[in-house]
Amino acid sequence: MKGFWVCLAVASLGLGGCRRLGEETHRPPGQVLRTTINTNPTTLDPARIQDIDTQGIISSVFEGLVSWDERNQIVPQLAEKWEVLGGGRTYLFHLRQGVRFHDGRVMTAEDVRWSLDRCLDPKLGSPTADTYLGDIVGAKERLAGRASTTSGIVAVDPSTVRIQIDHPRPYFLGKLTYSTAFVMPKGVAPEGQEIRSVAQMIGTGPFRAVKFVPEQVLVLEANDAYYGGAPKLRRIEHLVVKDPATRLGKFRAGEVEIAGVEQQNVPGLRRDSALKDALHLYDRPAVAYIAFGRFGYAPFADRRVRRAMAMGIDRRKIVEVLLGGVNPSANGILPPGVLGHRDATAFLPYDPAGAGAELAAAGYPGGRGLPPLEIVYREQTPDSRIIAEAAATQLQANLGIVARPRSMEWRSFLETRNHNKLGAYILAWYADYLDPENFLSNLMTTKSNGNHFGYSNLEVDRLCAQADTSLDQALRTKLYARAEDLILQDAVWLPLYFRREPELVSARVTGLRDNLFGHLPNTTVELK
Repeated sequence: MKGFWVCLAVASLGLGGCRRLGEETHRPPGQVLRTTINTNPTTLDPARIQDIDTQGIISSVFEGLVSWDERNQIVPQLAEKWEVLGGGRTYLFHLRQGVRFHDGRVMTAEDVRWSLDRCLDPKLGSPTADTYLGDIVGAKERLAGRASTTSGIVAVDPSTVRIQIDHPRPYFLGKLTYSTAFVMPKGVAPEGQEIRSVAQMIGTGPFRAVKFVPEQVLVLEANDAYYGGAPKLRRIEHLVVKDPATRLGKFRAGEVEIAGVEQQNVPGLRRDSALKDALHLYDRPAVAYIAFGRFGYAPFADRRVRRAMAMGIDRRKIVEVLLGGVNPSANGILPPGVLGHRDATAFLPYDPAGAGAELAAAGYPGGRGLPPLEIVYREQTPDSRIIAEAAATQLQANLGIVARPRSMEWRSFLETRNHNKLGAYILAWYADYLDPENFLSNLMTTKSNGNHFGYSNLEVDRLCAQADTSLDQALRTKLYARAEDLILQDAVWLPLYFRREPELVSARVTGLRDNLFGHLPNTTVELK
């Protein structure tokens, strides 16, 4: 790519029909969409989101400069257009005019600057700020407390924001689609303090938060003054329903219009004459895995122990038999839809004999001398429980390793993981943008904040560093492929499957929009 290029894409989000704040929109009184969520949102603050469930809800309330459309392309959102200057190091965003926050204030460039800078405030302690905003000039100094503001984020005038980054990075716009770049009115939260109430959840989105009762419901109401036109729905009720059987029961009874279901339920639902037409499967750019972290289990510091674990677990039996074959088995880290996904990788096969040899070479013949192993998974997720139980059984049978499953509440799970205190655990990583950097550099390089495994391979670091700042996509793909193969051979993860998410959607729901990342904000949804 040349050293200068300009993007003048204009949002096709329907700018007509904007209404003054408080102006009534006529819609049928029954336009209330009820959905189930598996657990409480982990936070109400965009700066602190680190899970896809919360991100999906919050993105109806807050917006960023750019977003993803139905074709999985980055398009303008609060920015009307942008220019990329200085060989890819400077982004100049021209803001959409007349956008108002839910409290009636007009959005300005200073609100954008303040919102991004707030995420980098070390007092706030955002777990994701460095990952998504750390490429910005001055971000590291701001996070370390050596600067009071982020020098690379400037409000040039009321309608223009300039962001400078350290090196050309072809995926940088993708990072700005994440919630750390969502915009709120300057001063909505005190310095360094997390948003903890719906009263502080003031965004520009098509819905505004009006009620949150933990363990019960988060309620959103239509923003009739939305610059893209008022939503057709009057309200969205996100009901917290942790038990999968209860979620299914509520859908059968017509108490909700959308409900997530477990993979193990899909074969039965396909045979259910009353529900089979309501079942939808959505392919996501995500990989489910078992992680082997040395901080939570010291023997994982030895590559041979990790390899033994990976080779001693029958992934195909778990995915294709126990989980019903809903998801395609993963042959690597990068899922379909992400640049660089390959059908052939250096994936370690299921090989109990080879696993035993690796374990013996590490000094643990027949598993003797290894401390008991916990395989941690998120509570109220039967699919993860099945994986944990099967893996524990197979490790005992194949390698003599004493292992047991352990469930953990979702927020506690994330906090424990963030403090690098987990050994073996089951999670899925969803792409935030469709680039290998989001998986490999972000999670697997030595100094990355996303590396909670204690993994370090200097050749992986070198390959990723070169690929991260190259504008040659063919070269980047080759470099990342080499890094991925090294990581697979080092067995930091055992990739299990690429995510295909089952969901029940009532025939009453029309206008639902979707892309690889999930459902888009429900601006066009209505109930028949």
